[in-house]
Amino acid sequence: MDSYGILSLLPPLLAVIIAIRTKNVITALFWSGLLGVFVLAGGNPITAVPMYIKDYIFVQASDGYNSSLLVMMIFIGGFVGVVTESGGASAFANKVAHIINTRCKAQLAVWFMGLVIFFSDSGNPLIIGPAFQPITDKIRVSREKLAWMLDATASPVCILIPFIGWGIFIMGLMQKEFDAFHLNYTDFDTFVHVIPFQFYAIGTLFMMPVIAWTGREFGAMYRAEKRAIELNQPYAPGSQTARTTIDANDVHPGATYAMMLLPLLVLFVTIFGLLIPQGFPLKPVKGAILRSALCTGYLLGAFTCLLLMFKNKVATFKEGFEMYMKGTKSVTFILMILVLAWVLGAVCKSLGTANFIVELARGNIPASMVPLLLFIVGMCISFATGSSWGTFAILIPLAIPMAAKLGAPMYASIGAVLSGGLFGDHCSPISDTTVLSAIGAACDLIDHVKTQLPYALMVCVVCGVGYFIAGIYESPLIIFGVLVGVLFMILICSMIWGKRLPDIPVDAPASADAAKD
Repeated sequence: MDSYGILSLLPPLLAVIIAIRTKNVITALFWSGLLGVFVLAGGNPITAVPMYIKDYIFVQASDGYNSSLLVMMIFIGGFVGVVTESGGASAFANKVAHIINTRCKAQLAVWFMGLVIFFSDSGNPLIIGPAFQPITDKIRVSREKLAWMLDATASPVCILIPFIGWGIFIMGLMQKEFDAFHLNYTDFDTFVHVIPFQFYAIGTLFMMPVIAWTGREFGAMYRAEKRAIELNQPYAPGSQTARTTIDANDVHPGATYAMMLLPLLVLFVTIFGLLIPQGFPLKPVKGAILRSALCTGYLLGAFTCLLLMFKNKVATFKEGFEMYMKGTKSVTFILMILVLAWVLGAVCKSLGTANFIVELARGNIPASMVPLLLFIVGMCISFATGSSWGTFAILIPLAIPMAAKLGAPMYASIGAVLSGGLFGDHCSPISDTTVLSAIGAACDLIDHVKTQLPYALMVCVVCGVGYFIAGIYESPLIIFGVLVGVLFMILICSMIWGKRLPDIPVDAPASADAAKD
């Protein structure tokens, strides 16, 4: 059986509904995954429960890639814990307050750092988030806005780089199809040619400085930013922040900004020192080597912070170790979410959720519509499953032969698959990158999803226009025109629909009128 038909859509739909209604992602993932296994077991609960645990939870937690990511998360948690508890991040926020003293500058700084840290979509939000959260709090940028900025510079940056895990995975999928159908393409050259057609990644990365410069927000993000400015509330009352908040006003007398900058320096030097001998960034690096380098960097960075704490008498050895362990314990929530998200993805694969969606969209269509169709189907699959890589694995083997047989533009078709898959990784509440961005920003996960979704959908509408045009014309000149048009339309849309918010001074009091509300 290729799919269970309409029943295959029930688990992802239930996950989204429960997550939005209850704001409890673990509950949503658990029950939606169990519902899927219940369908697989033919409605027999006695069979379904042990199958859910044995064949899905155990298997996903013990998978080689998944388990290494879980271990890496523990190292990251310990690093974030000591940098947070030492007061280094708070001291750094106070140090740069006179430089990054406007909301626009803070947003542009986060955007720039997101472009620099391109080697890991999971490490990006957990490095930048804790460093900038006390700064953005001080300048009254909402946690929801920070989470969006982290999310918008994680996967959208990584998917444009050919020599890291994302590029290696995508090129492997493409080359397999090229060989199978004897197509005269090579994986690396194709990846480079496809980059201009990755409209979603390019549009998302362009949208951030546009929003920062214009000061215009819309939808739920406008309300979140208005709350942060007028009430000086970085997150909504009653929301569940995904990690402990860093308070820039609560700094130990011995804490210095070096407790954050030096550990980060050690982190980067270690990572690049271990990866450069492997050919990085000129040659692809195996995922296991990349993750081991990240773990080593996080461990040595945390150790550096501990030494500085002991030197400045901020904490004793025992207290420092407790800070590290507190950081590792703080990621327990994310570890549970990641495992259950992987489980739901595996259940959806068993149910044939993606196959069902593809079959719904399959039919006799003109070649010029192939890129747009692939983009829309990719959006649906990735949002339902929370997996961009899973979407790539499903659609690239369909897109390449479809483009070849129908005479559709090959580069635009592959770019449409990548953009559609990236949308779900960016926006789905069951995507690991979405979860990590909420944790990095100390933001409520559901609040993060609700505020960033309108922005993502606006980019998607513009991308849809781009893929419609690219399906008809694929010349370099037209590509450039489409890109300029996509970026220009994003700017126009933000100017028309957005409402301007003031870039208030750092020390401005909360609005008296807003306080009454």
